Amino acid sequence: MVQTVTIRDRDRLGELAERSWRPFALLAACFGIWWALTEFEVVPRYLVPSPGATLQLIADKAGYITHHTLVTGYETVLGFVIAVVVGVAAAVLMVASAEVEKTLYPLLLFAQVVPKIAIAPLFVVWLGFGLTPRIVVAVLIAFFPVVISMVTGLKSVDPEMLQLASTMGASPAKTFVKIRFPASLPFLFSGLKVAVTLAVTGAVVGEFVGGNDGLGSIILQANGNLDTPMLFAGLLVMSLLGVVLFAAVEFAERLLLPWHASRRGDAVTVTY
Repeated sequence: MVQTVTIRDRDRLGELAERSWRPFALLAACFGIWWALTEFEVVPRYLVPSPGATLQLIADKAGYITHHTLVTGYETVLGFVIAVVVGVAAAVLMVASAEVEKTLYPLLLFAQVVPKIAIAPLFVVWLGFGLTPRIVVAVLIAFFPVVISMVTGLKSVDPEMLQLASTMGASPAKTFVKIRFPASLPFLFSGLKVAVTLAVTGAVVGEFVGGNDGLGSIILQANGNLDTPMLFAGLLVMSLLGVVLFAAVEFAERLLLPWHASRRGDAVTVTY
């Protein structure tokens, strides 16, 4: 007798623990090494603050850090959403027309290799201080992985499926909605998980050159004042923001693509 049993149905807490203990153990080890370096003064504390001092600073200035985190989070999410919408649209056009692909692809590659930190000041000059130039930088950094992953997904559809749809009289639009787009989603989500973390970097880079708020501003000011506890606090919160957004995209992937999640090992087949 063969029965397919999902791990979630059998033991959700056990599956969560199995997936979580390794990264938590590695994180604890990193904090342990950090604590040892500062506790035994391997590195001077004015260069590397202790974990306790850093966490205490975050607790003491929770309101201040939360405000700046929300600003960066808003820029990141908005830039990410714009990058997804424009990137998916560009990918669809590139797959639909070889001429469009030949025209756009070199431009996208050129835009990707240009260092965003180098052109970020130009956006401040053109768009002024405020949220707009920071969002633009986030869009530019997050855009490329969305386009590439979507193009790859749309081109990876089984040709036999497309021939079958054509034989059965399906229109190009219906073939796209029913076959091409669903088949491309696993590739798209792989790109989205990369893009959302890059969007955080883009927002912070934009704050470095054109902002008085946001985590990038905190980090820049702390660096100028040699305030290493605040510098480390900003870096920690920025990393946590990236992890949370990555987890949100992965949760959306598992919610929207349960069949794909099962292929990665969320479901197992047992024989008894």
